[in-house]
Amino acid sequence: MKKHNLIKIQRMRYLFFVFISICFTFFSSCKKEEEVIFTQAPTKKENTNSPKDYLPFTKIELNNLTSFQPAGANWKIVGEVITDRNAKKTITAAEGTGILLNKNDQEKGKNKNLFTPFEHGDIELELDVMIPVGSNSGLYFQSRYEVQIFDSWNVENPKYADMGGIYQRWNKEAPKGEEGYEGYSPRVNAAKAPGLWQHLKVIFHAPKFNNTGKKIKNAWFEKVWLNGFLIHENVDLSGPTRGGGTNADERATGPLMIQGDHGPVAFKNIRYKLYDDKKIGVTNLVRTEYESPGKTIGSLDTIVKVKEEKVNTLSLNDITSKRERKMVAFSGILSIPKSGDYLFSSQTTGIAEFYLNDKKVFRFNNSRDQFGFNKITLEKGNIPFTVVYNQHAPWSRGCNLFVEGPEMQRYSLFEGVSKNVGDFDPLKGIIVEPKDKPIMQRSFVHHKDEKYTHCISVGSPQGVHYSYNLATGSLLKVWSGSFLNTTHMWLSRGFKQSGEPIGLAISMHGDLEFAPLETVNTPWPVPLPENEGFKQLGYELDNSRMPAFSYKIGPTVITNKFSVPEGTRQLKKSVTISKARNLWHKIADGDSIKVLPDNVYVINNESYYIDFSGNNLKPEIRNINDKMELLVKIPEGNSSINYSIIW
Repeated sequence: MKKHNLIKIQRMRYLFFVFISICFTFFSSCKKEEEVIFTQAPTKKENTNSPKDYLPFTKIELNNLTSFQPAGANWKIVGEVITDRNAKKTITAAEGTGILLNKNDQEKGKNKNLFTPFEHGDIELELDVMIPVGSNSGLYFQSRYEVQIFDSWNVENPKYADMGGIYQRWNKEAPKGEEGYEGYSPRVNAAKAPGLWQHLKVIFHAPKFNNTGKKIKNAWFEKVWLNGFLIHENVDLSGPTRGGGTNADERATGPLMIQGDHGPVAFKNIRYKLYDDKKIGVTNLVRTEYESPGKTIGSLDTIVKVKEEKVNTLSLNDITSKRERKMVAFSGILSIPKSGDYLFSSQTTGIAEFYLNDKKVFRFNNSRDQFGFNKITLEKGNIPFTVVYNQHAPWSRGCNLFVEGPEMQRYSLFEGVSKNVGDFDPLKGIIVEPKDKPIMQRSFVHHKDEKYTHCISVGSPQGVHYSYNLATGSLLKVWSGSFLNTTHMWLSRGFKQSGEPIGLAISMHGDLEFAPLETVNTPWPVPLPENEGFKQLGYELDNSRMPAFSYKIGPTVITNKFSVPEGTRQLKKSVTISKARNLWHKIADGDSIKVLPDNVYVINNESYYIDFSGNNLKPEIRNINDKMELLVKIPEGNSSINYSIIW
């Protein structure tokens, strides 16, 4: 073949491929946008067989007022309460049971305090409380030591008189203005907005007296939690707080008192445990050290003993303090002080086994942040026991064994181990804090027992922050206070690799926020790997360095932007939607959703508010698969919606 013919053929082939490429590009651009189809994952059911991590509380029934000493006319049992967010000390109620309401509606001097018929010494108390705007009350342990109940929303630096504060003592003989002393402020302001249910948990210890009646130990609050956040720890009280009498009034026991003369307030889910100083006796201890059998325990009879000796204390400190491979067993007698149910729990980074009467109670293996539990009914008296710990990985050490029983507060059977060992304190460690501008931190985020890996947390100088799932375009949680504890990400090799919110955090639904639905009753889809058509477009920063996140669902582009209105604890969400087609937006879900005036909604048993005012759209509330959902239909084409999350 001649050379010029070969060149001609090559040119024709090149032009042919160019033509094919142009045609392919043209027809591809004319192709209809592929419809996005979301698949529905199986609904996860709660494992009802999982062990409880505590023994049951005693519940105060709120069917009528007979659960209390004779009450004043200001107290009433009701079925539902709602506060007016725009009016001070205003609360309305519906008939029913389950809620204790102080109406505070009597003439001056006739609004009475409320007392329990039982008296308590050491006690663990939990309850939910709702406070109207500007209202005030208090819980008086033994009728003498007050934990304050107050509308402290938006308070930047809480004092002893704010929500959860331990009220000050009072010396009326002191110069004017100096009467108050020894009040204790909460570590952070964990109070919610007025009209939302707030959870309070308190462990209180009564003063102790000798046989002659002389006080030998002060009363103290071991721990106080507000809305899941630890706000007090080991607060010693030299005497009763103001309104609780004088030092001469201190006793070993007294009734719980709820203040009734300062403002309306509602309570529900009141439960408690009474504690004594009982502990299980440990005697006839024998400690045996074995050659390490590797990553197992096996039968102790088949393992070579290194050393065996009688000891006086049950302790692993000499083992866990060293980087060594060792296995040790303790055997002896446990003296059970009272017949009843006992809950044993263990946490270990090695392998641990616990036996009672030669019967294995549990075996637990390599978990730094989880406990194994077993509830056993025991009779008063002596019972043989054995506990075995195999420290097979010297770089990961530790073993704890806790017990709780009748009138017995949870404690460690091992000597020198705090009952709070392993507790994570978000106020300590490696803290990331925004100063004069917002900051963003990539990390894993734990949300509703799931770990999400493609997340970003945004902190604002105003003290309102949020975590966002980039993989699904979903808001996971919002919180106020300090920003992020990164200890689990950056300390040593890292542990959970997660950023931990510091402050009062509210979990959002965390599902896909936008999805097409065939009908209003179609179950909300769950994102799965095979869901195609969802595409992240990244984020852009505005002049204040707040990000706007964008993504596509088929042809629809959605942009989420968040802002913090000055002077309030809320997060404003602004969403723009372009080229919408048969699209719904899931705003919130929960066990309950209530409608308030002005397009405002109370979500998930009064956990937070959604303020949807200012939109032309009206959300719909639906009940599907035993869950309430708040949805809004997005108009076809281009639109925008704005709403606020308030807590």
